[in-house]
Amino acid sequence: MEWLTSLLENPGISVAMPTAIGETLIMMVIASIATVIIGIPLGVVLFVTAPGGMAPVRWINVVLSAIIVNITRSIPYAILMLALIPFTQWIVGTGIGPYAACVSLTIGTAPFFARLVETALRDIHSGKIDAALVMGSTRFQVVRKVMLPEALPGIMAGVTTMIVMVIGYSAMAGIIGGGGLGRLAYNYGFQRFDSQVMLATLVVIVVLVQLVQATGDWLTRKVDHR
Repeated sequence: MEWLTSLLENPGISVAMPTAIGETLIMMVIASIATVIIGIPLGVVLFVTAPGGMAPVRWINVVLSAIIVNITRSIPYAILMLALIPFTQWIVGTGIGPYAACVSLTIGTAPFFARLVETALRDIHSGKIDAALVMGSTRFQVVRKVMLPEALPGIMAGVTTMIVMVIGYSAMAGIIGGGGLGRLAYNYGFQRFDSQVMLATLVVIVVLVQLVQATGDWLTRKVDHR
């Protein structure tokens, strides 16, 4: 039991880790909610305005898809976070800390999640959309009452994937000043050569990802009535 005693007496685990876990959860929750709020409408617009979509508008689709979504997705997150520091300071008043990291986390993951939403919408049988339009439904009603309910299992699976991605990004954000488990692993595990803190941080991240994945899979099965 000496290893357990040594683990509990390590200030990096007993003192710093609870705070780090709390900061990681803050980043995960805020960034995930903001990503869903931005990503679902963006994914719907990408699908609807695409060639062959319900309301194809080429220039809107090109601006959103080829320019905003694709370019943002192609930028490595660490570079994106550094580039967004002035914007983050303008939004939240600081460029460091978990709340500041939420800005870059949202901008970094929203385009990716929007693509997942668009893919889920593409899996809907076109006959269901056509039938709703023939019955006199407006485009907004088709989106709200047909497309989103039918695509809900795929969207829920996308949400799970996105949250796992946010957790990984939050660890990178911690190294650059975002706080959380990433900062703990870097400050204690790497700079102080503390293998106990490094291992404990990895275990916590793995457990957190597994809990998110298991919960997401369960919710996906619950909403899938096909």
